[in-house]
Amino acid sequence: MITLRPARPDEAHALSELCMISKAHWGYDDAFMAACREELTITAADFDHSQIQVADDNGALAGMAQLQVEGDKAELDKLYVHPDFIGAGAGRSLFEWALSEARAAGATFMTIDGDPQAAGFYRRMGAIDDGESPSGSIPGRTLPRLRITL
Repeated sequence: MITLRPARPDEAHALSELCMISKAHWGYDDAFMAACREELTITAADFDHSQIQVADDNGALAGMAQLQVEGDKAELDKLYVHPDFIGAGAGRSLFEWALSEARAAGATFMTIDGDPQAAGFYRRMGAIDDGESPSGSIPGRTLPRLRITL
C-alpha cells in the first residue's frame, strides 16, 4: 500500500537514483541520461528551499515529488515514479499532495515543466498547456510547460 511522507535528507542519493531510473524508463540513451544527472540530483539545499514528498510502498521508494512555492506561484520541480509503480497511484497521490500543499501555502496556480513523455499524465490531472521551457540539461531542447489553476 502506497503512503506519502516527507522525504528525509539522508534519502537524497536514493531519491536522485529514483529520478534517474524513472527518466530512463522512457528509453533515453546513456548520453542523454548523463546530461540529465545534475538536474535530477537531490541535494541538501533542495531540502532547505522546497518541500519533498515520498511515495512509500512498505519501505520501497515508489516515487517522489518536489514543490516550491513563492507568493501565488507554485512550481512542481520534480515528480518521478519508479517504473515498478507506474499505474499504482503513486503519481496521482504525489500530484494531489503538491496541489494541496501549494493551495495551503497561498499559491493560485502551479506550473510544471514536464518531460514530453509525462505531459499526458499532467493533462489528465487537469493541467493545460502553457507554452514551452528550455531544458535545464540538454541545450536546444524544449519541454512542455503546463499550468493548473488552484
